[in-house]
Amino acid sequence: MYVTTGSAKGRKLKSVPGDTTRPVTDMVKQAVFNILMDDVIGTRWLDLFAGTGAVSIEALSRGAHEAVLIDGAPAAITTIKDNLRTTGLDGKAKAIRFDAFKYIAARPNQAFDYVYVAPPQYQGLWSRMLLLIDDNIGWLSEKGTTIVQIDPKEYVPLELQHLALGDERRYSNTLILFYDRI
Repeated sequence: MYVTTGSAKGRKLKSVPGDTTRPVTDMVKQAVFNILMDDVIGTRWLDLFAGTGAVSIEALSRGAHEAVLIDGAPAAITTIKDNLRTTGLDGKAKAIRFDAFKYIAARPNQAFDYVYVAPPQYQGLWSRMLLLIDDNIGWLSEKGTTIVQIDPKEYVPLELQHLALGDERRYSNTLILFYDRI
């Protein structure tokens, strides 16, 4: 797993020890950022279930202004901090050990341009989180997008008030959903 483009291009990222995380593949990560292109520059990212931090690190490497990475696992937070140091992007990011659902349920303290959601699979966590973001939409800027990474088998349409599915892309056994704030 590497940073594919930008200021940290080519830097190798550590994986979280064990099998508790499902890191995004470099191919999927690059595809997501090729869709976003220059829209990443100057943005703020909230990375929920951040795992290795690869998505936010890629965003920062491509010019994002800042990232907040949330994960409840101590090993994940240690890995994220190591990866941020390795890439030299630790000054632009905060890694916080916290339950992602409790974090989003709290009153928003800032709005993000992108919220990335990649929870453990096959537990319905992605839909619970998306509904929670929709209920507490202040976490997302007025033109913000929530990006969800799931297995295609998990997808079910959701009734949302503040978010609309704007795009979806499938890469083998990974489905990426782009929900825009409306």
